[in-house]
Amino acid sequence: MLELAADLVPLLDAGVPVAAVTVTRVVRSAPRGVGASLAVTRDARVLGSISGGCVESDAVMLGLDVLRTGGMRRARFGFTDDGAVTPIAAGLACGGAVDVVAYRLDETMRPALEDVRAGREATLRLDLDGDPLDLHRIAPPRLVILGAGEHAAALCRLGAAAGFAITVCDDWALLVTRERFPDATELVVAAPHEYLAGLPSPDARTAVCVLTHDERLDVPALRTALRLPVGFVGAMGARATVARRAALLRGAGVTDAELSRLHSPLGLDLGGSTPEETALSVIAEIVASRNAAGARPLRELPGTRLHLVADDTAPESSCAVRSA
Repeated sequence: MLELAADLVPLLDAGVPVAAVTVTRVVRSAPRGVGASLAVTRDARVLGSISGGCVESDAVMLGLDVLRTGGMRRARFGFTDDGAVTPIAAGLACGGAVDVVAYRLDETMRPALEDVRAGREATLRLDLDGDPLDLHRIAPPRLVILGAGEHAAALCRLGAAAGFAITVCDDWALLVTRERFPDATELVVAAPHEYLAGLPSPDARTAVCVLTHDERLDVPALRTALRLPVGFVGAMGARATVARRAALLRGAGVTDAELSRLHSPLGLDLGGSTPEETALSVIAEIVASRNAAGARPLRELPGTRLHLVADDTAPESSCAVRSA
């Protein structure tokens, strides 16, 4: 439910009754994991999802029932162990099942929702009929884009859609505008290397992408970025540019060990050429690197499981739910 904060807070402000349906357990396999939520208003406006569409209609009906009767309800959607469909819902296409709880939102939930909307980590404890439930959402991963050209604008749009908190930094104020980067969390007019030198709390969930296309800016920015404890550093450029830039970085004192961290040319080979297609390849590489994944087609992977189950949820997952 916390992942829907941007949409739920305005509804609370307007006094609109809203119910949420949250996944508390996944059996075998499901399109979405523990903590995934769907919200529904009394006039059947639906926000979010708890599956790939397999059980959404039943979840909506459950939420509407909670709005009508009050209280809370629990249910299981999907298949039983013997393969039969549970009475309350159509089966999940992946053959698994999800346990859910439906409850009505109220003002006590506002502080946590406001924290999430502001990009902060948040925990919300719900007392549902005497059975406490903790919802937790960590702050979004950060993507720092250095340079404010068209490729940066496309990367900002796709990065925000992928759940990143975006910072765009360039030393040319004419380009660093809200009109060009409406989805950015932060816009900074500064020399990229100077901004990076004071980057607050860099960590493994921070990615830095250098798109300045100017060696006078690229080299000091990359030298600084490669010495930060960030999880990903990438730089755009053709292979000749990459080779020349590597030589300049070595001349600036960057070691081979530091240089080995650099993802350049930036992006996976998707065959695209437009700024949007390039941005997609960059986001794909960042996500693959963060998850230590091979970025291979799923059809080529061995085994039968494609989705994580509840017990596999990592501490860094974007949303988690715990029964106390």
